[in-house]
Amino acid sequence: MAVEEAGGPAIPFRLGRTDMDSGASSPPDGRLPDADKGAKSKTIGHIRDVFYRMGFDDREIVALLGAHALGRCHTDASGYWGPWTNAENTFSNEYFRLLLEERWSPKITHNGKVWDGPDQYEDSTGKLMMLPSDIALIQDPAFKKYVELYAKDEDAFFKDFAKAFAKLLELGVPFPVGKPWWQFW
Repeated sequence: MAVEEAGGPAIPFRLGRTDMDSGASSPPDGRLPDADKGAKSKTIGHIRDVFYRMGFDDREIVALLGAHALGRCHTDASGYWGPWTNAENTFSNEYFRLLLEERWSPKITHNGKVWDGPDQYEDSTGKLMMLPSDIALIQDPAFKKYVELYAKDEDAFFKDFAKAFAKLLELGVPFPVGKPWWQFW
């Protein structure tokens, strides 16, 4: 509902997860992609390793990372700072357009002081940021073709995001009969 209320697509949802009494059976930390593995090839490989393990292909990976259209990073939570887009409360394809249209350079200063946070990129105004994992999407040719598609076609992004996010929500849920709805698309 949050994505839809922010202007994005409706995402079908099926109940099926079972509540647990504690977090003892939760997967360990580190199962989501890190923002930076220190080198372009390592970051790209890490993104693929994480998502391929869950059964996603490159198109689905890029669509899911389009969630960066929403929100921002906070130094106290992640060490990174800033929003990805000019409308951080609106779900759109702006993230992809900005990846291609802006000139991204390493962040050097913040609030008039030398930036001492982790490596990240900023636009020419210093108001928007991208993580190394975001920049990886335009450095890898297989990822970049989907960035280009979604930058030009918001409807394709919305359709692919809804399908991939629903698939993500249903990972590990033992539905008793038939296939998950997204396999019929």
